[in-house]
Amino acid sequence: MVERVIATDAALALIGRLKAKHGDLMFHQSGGCCDGSAPMCYALGEFLVGDADVLLGQMGGCPFYMGRAQFEYWRHTQLIIDVVPGRGGMFSLEGPEGLRFLTRSRVFSDAEAAELDERACGPAFGP
Repeated sequence: MVERVIATDAALALIGRLKAKHGDLMFHQSGGCCDGSAPMCYALGEFLVGDADVLLGQMGGCPFYMGRAQFEYWRHTQLIIDVVPGRGGMFSLEGPEGLRFLTRSRVFSDAEAAELDERACGPAFGP
């Protein structure tokens, strides 16, 4: 089954460290300028999601949401969450680690896109 969002081994390792420190986590990518264009990591429930957000899936046991308007631009791609050295968004939990989450992507194949279209007929783009 094709996933809309996946994480590299490095991202999963960082998620594990952050979960040990902060408990359950969630991710949100809004698509705004500056910090909004990177995936932000929060303690679960610290960021309120609503009708303007789409649940893309889970990575490392953490839900990953994207703003609906941004999703319209990215719906044809698989998001690959990675980690690079540097400081991320000031509200994202990985900041003190000296690392930041980064979104990479690849375009879905025609077969993957068809599978996702079939699944989209169900409840709100769940994993």
